[in-house]
Amino acid sequence: MASPCSAPPTPVPCDDRARPRAGSRRSTSTSVYLSRRSAGMFSKDAGMLFRKNLKVFRQIILQDSRVFKKVWTRHSKSPISYESGRIYFENYRCCFSSIPSRPQHLYQLPKSSKLEKIEDVLLCQSPLVILPRTSDQAPSLLALTAHNWLYRLSTKTGEQLQKVCLSSRYKFRYLGWDVPQETFYIKSVQNKQSPTVRQAGLDNNAMIYLAVFQVFPLEIVAVLEISKRVFGSTVLDVTLSQGVLVVSHSNKTVKLYSFENIVDKFMTRRLVLGEQCQWSGISGTVGESPFGIPVNIHINECPPVLYELPCLDNYMQIGGHPWHVIFTPNHKKHRGTYHICLLKDGTLNSVTSSGRMVRRRFHQLDDDPEKETFRVVEYEDELDLLAVVEVTLRDEKGRANVGLHDNQSGVLMKTVELVESWDVTYTHELFFDQDTIVHIAQEKNNLFSCHVYKSTNERMD
Repeated sequence: MASPCSAPPTPVPCDDRARPRAGSRRSTSTSVYLSRRSAGMFSKDAGMLFRKNLKVFRQIILQDSRVFKKVWTRHSKSPISYESGRIYFENYRCCFSSIPSRPQHLYQLPKSSKLEKIEDVLLCQSPLVILPRTSDQAPSLLALTAHNWLYRLSTKTGEQLQKVCLSSRYKFRYLGWDVPQETFYIKSVQNKQSPTVRQAGLDNNAMIYLAVFQVFPLEIVAVLEISKRVFGSTVLDVTLSQGVLVVSHSNKTVKLYSFENIVDKFMTRRLVLGEQCQWSGISGTVGESPFGIPVNIHINECPPVLYELPCLDNYMQIGGHPWHVIFTPNHKKHRGTYHICLLKDGTLNSVTSSGRMVRRRFHQLDDDPEKETFRVVEYEDELDLLAVVEVTLRDEKGRANVGLHDNQSGVLMKTVELVESWDVTYTHELFFDQDTIVHIAQEKNNLFSCHVYKSTNERMD
C-alpha cells in the first residue's frame, strides 16, 4: 500500500475519446480523496471539509458496484410519516430510525385520548448555539394536539420536554415554518359563520388566528387575529414565510405584508411563557391551562401592502437572496410554469444566479401501458441529485424505477428498481435521504406500507 504521504498519481491527459459526458465534471477518484483526507491535505475549514466529504459520499453512492437493496417493510392501519431519518407510525406514537442498515425502533408513546390526538408536527433540529438549558437545544418534535396543546417531544426517546396551552377559545389545527429552524406559526381553522348566526344579523369579524413562536429556546412572539374588517371578506388562507404575512383571497390575488412592521405597530404587550399575566381582568400564567396565550396583536387598520400578485391556485413561495417570489400567474395557460420576481420591485427574472434558465414543468402522461408515467420528483440537496420516479404497467401491475439524475446537467447516473408494485390509483410518497430511499404507499382497504431501501455493495451481498 502506498504511503499516505506519497504524492498523488499524475493525472492522465484527457483527449477527445476520454472526455467526460456533456454536463459532467472531471473528478478525482474516491480513493485519492480519502488518501488526501487521511494525510490532512484538506483545508481545516469545516464547510469545505463537509463539502468534500459529501462529494466522496456521492461518488460512493453512484459506484457501479453499489445497489439500493430493499431491507425493511412494515404495514400499518393508519397513515405513515417520514421526516429526516425518522419513520412515524400510529399517529406519531411509534418511531423508527431509518439511519442504521435496517430501521431500528426508537420509542413507543403511551396511548392517549382523542383529545390528545396529534394533528400536526414539525421537526426541530439542534441549533449551533449553546443554550443555558440542555433540554432547550435537544432535537425535538413539535406536536399540536386536538385539545390545543403544543408538546415538545424528544426525537430520541419521545420524552415530553415542554408543553404549552395555546387557547381554550380558538381551534388551532396547522403548524408551519416561517423561517426554518428559527420561527414557526400555528394556524387556527377558519372561523365560518353558521346560517343561524347570519340570519340573526351577527357578524363574526375574526376569520383566522395565528400564534407565532421562536424555537431554541421555545418562546412566544405573538398571537394575532386576521379579520374581515381589516383584510377583507374574501380572505381564503393566511401563512407566514420568511417574515412575510401572506394573505390569499378568493379572487386569486395574494397580498404580502411585513410581519415585522405588524409586530412593531400593533403589538399591545410582549408575553413570556410561564410568567404571571393580567389580561382583560383575568389573571393567569402564560402558556398554562386555562389561561393559554392571549391575543397580543390587534390590527385595527390594514398594514401597507408590500406586494400584490394574481396567482393561480393561490400558491407562491418566497426565498433566495435578495428575496424573490415564485408563483404561477392567474391564467390556465400558465399552469405548470413558474415566474420568478424580485420581491423588492416585482422585476421578472428568468434565470437563476448560476445562469441556468428556469423552465420547470411537470406534464403527467396519460396512463398508457406503452408509456412511462412520471409520478414523483425528489431532490437530495446534500448529494445534489434528483430522484425521478417513473411507473410502467407490466403484467397488469405498476412497476416503478427511481432514476437518480445529476441536478446540474440532468444526466441519469443510476437507476433503482423498486421491488413492490406501484398502484397509481393510490397515494404514494418517496423520500431520498443520502444512502436511503423510503417509499410510503397507501394500499387497498385503507392500509399503508413503508418500504426502506439501503445503498449496499453488491459484491458483498
